[in-house]
Amino acid sequence: MSKKKGLSAEEKRTRMMEIFFETKDVFQLKDLEKIAPKEKGITAMSVKEVLQSLVDDGMVDCERIGTSNYYWAFPSKALHARKRKLEVLESQLSEGSQKHASLQKSIEKAKIGRCETVKQIK
Repeated sequence: MSKKKGLSAEEKRTRMMEIFFETKDVFQLKDLEKIAPKEKGITAMSVKEVLQSLVDDGMVDCERIGTSNYYWAFPSKALHARKRKLEVLESQLSEGSQKHASLQKSIEKAKIGRCETVKQIK
């Protein structure tokens, strides 16, 4: 018999997000502990750990109502988060490009009137 290879942490996170995106529903931990092993092959023992890592990264929302914790993630939130991240990265890129251009100009200004010297080795 061959042993079945376990899932990596990233694969578990991806599969857990698929549960949320496919169902577009709100879950409690006990519900996810039943669904994840059957549908996505995530072991019941690691569901809580994977879910907590997704909550910590802001990919899944969690709210305590009464004595229960409810978890949800909708595809539209993920899309908006990616768009915001893209906007931030594009602005950082443009700032970096402007800084690069200004530094290049200052290098050219500094080179005016200078000549390179040759070092003599003794």
